[in-house]
Amino acid sequence: MTCQTYNLFVLSVITIYFGRFGNSLILAQLQNDIDQLKADFNSSHSDVADGGPIFTDKLINWTERNEKRIILSQIVSMYLEMLENTDKSKAHIKNIREELSTLQKDLPDGLKKMKDLMDLAKLQMSDLKIQRKAVNELFSVLQKLVETSTSLKRKRSQSQRRCNC
Repeated sequence: MTCQTYNLFVLSVITIYFGRFGNSLILAQLQNDIDQLKADFNSSHSDVADGGPIFTDKLINWTERNEKRIILSQIVSMYLEMLENTDKSKAHIKNIREELSTLQKDLPDGLKKMKDLMDLAKLQMSDLKIQRKAVNELFSVLQKLVETSTSLKRKRSQSQRRCNC
């Protein structure tokens, strides 16, 4: 896959994953719009390949449906943010923005979850007040972990019993 096709690939993954496009004509039209956007951004410039992809390599680590919703919601938001600073009067930009906005509406929980993760990353765990609060919540967190672990074991056990391998 060339560097020029990364954006199309990410958009295709997003749209196909959420069943937005059953019609290949719509995807073909978006391909044309994306080609025009590539021209706007001069994405064939040699520096595009520097450092590898920015989105597609992140998708590899997110395997579960709910996990993918989280990362894809963030990616969609970043595309929309990028397109905020473009000429919105151009038809191809308008089309891409509309499709991304529609997809974003299908991902409201993913965006909220992503914000939760970012908030957790910002916590100053060296702060004594934060440490006290964390200690007070430790038992509840452990309960959730045990429930989750037990639930996963139960699902695996059930699926192994069903398998006639």
